[in-house]
Amino acid sequence: MPKIAVIGTGGTFAMQARGPFDWIEYSESGVVHPIGTLLATLGELAPDVELVPVTFRSLGSVAIQPADWLELARLIRRTALADPSITGFIVTHGTATLEETAWFLQLALDIAQPVIVTGAQRPANTAGSDVLANLRGAIAASRDPRSAEHGVLVAMDGWLFSPRDVTKAASFELNAFEAPGYGPLARIEPDARISWRRGAAGTRRAGATAWFSRALLESDAPCALPRVDIAISYAGADGAAIDALVAAGSAGIVSAGLVPGRPAAGEAAAYRKAVEAGVVVVQSSRAPRGVVPPQAFLARDGVIAGGDLAPHKLRIALMLALTSGDAQCADRAQRRAHIQTVLLGL
Repeated sequence: MPKIAVIGTGGTFAMQARGPFDWIEYSESGVVHPIGTLLATLGELAPDVELVPVTFRSLGSVAIQPADWLELARLIRRTALADPSITGFIVTHGTATLEETAWFLQLALDIAQPVIVTGAQRPANTAGSDVLANLRGAIAASRDPRSAEHGVLVAMDGWLFSPRDVTKAASFELNAFEAPGYGPLARIEPDARISWRRGAAGTRRAGATAWFSRALLESDAPCALPRVDIAISYAGADGAAIDALVAAGSAGIVSAGLVPGRPAAGEAAAYRKAVEAGVVVVQSSRAPRGVVPPQAFLARDGVIAGGDLAPHKLRIALMLALTSGDAQCADRAQRRAHIQTVLLGL
């Protein structure tokens, strides 16, 4: 019998609404069920699967911090090493930052078991809730042999997505998750079969490589990830936000630039000044399908090209990349070259 660990992190999936159509302000109830209680309430979902609840913490996904990502990754890794009979992991998560947590886990973990991240748009006790369907889909995905090839997957509304590509594109619709420009990896059929459409592009198990400090996961000691921020460009933007981020101690800044991937004219000088101060600056685009290749103006200003990763995905990758020994070298040109190679390879 497959043995699947289910880790609850709170969010809509675990919240209790105040009525059948409390689809918006349900967090006002103040009731968030632990994952063990929720699984017992939901009843038997898969009679031929052993679901093992694992305690983490209950958070609204707007409260998730990088330190929570690190502790969650450590918990999954530690649990996998302690119990080799576990065949897969499911992480239930609030949808606001679900794609970010999934991407961090994809980059950081080096375990053999698949990790399926899922959530819900409507609490379990409301009309039309997607809690049961999404959890059933995550169970089906965790049992499929091909899931392990992809490392971490996002299961929402009958589809499986790559954490690299997926984003939440709507506030309240059940089909809120999309992968602009790429599409889903697979469909979860009504009979719980998985119909694969394509393999995941880019990184599958980046954690198995050595481009960031493995000590982050191998130790239980408190460890803060480097601060990395995002500055969004818009017509008339100046350097005020960038200067403030540098003053706040940013080790890196991702420029969510105008399409096709340039900062506003008023921001350029502030980014050059940030680079001179030792801050790593990565250029991305605010466009859903934006691509920023290496270009002469970026090299001239000491800015790294972000490729086709979304700004918030680049931020997470840059946090990890900055922990590596190569990123600590005194030669800034070598450091930038190392980080750009890493980011464009994901």
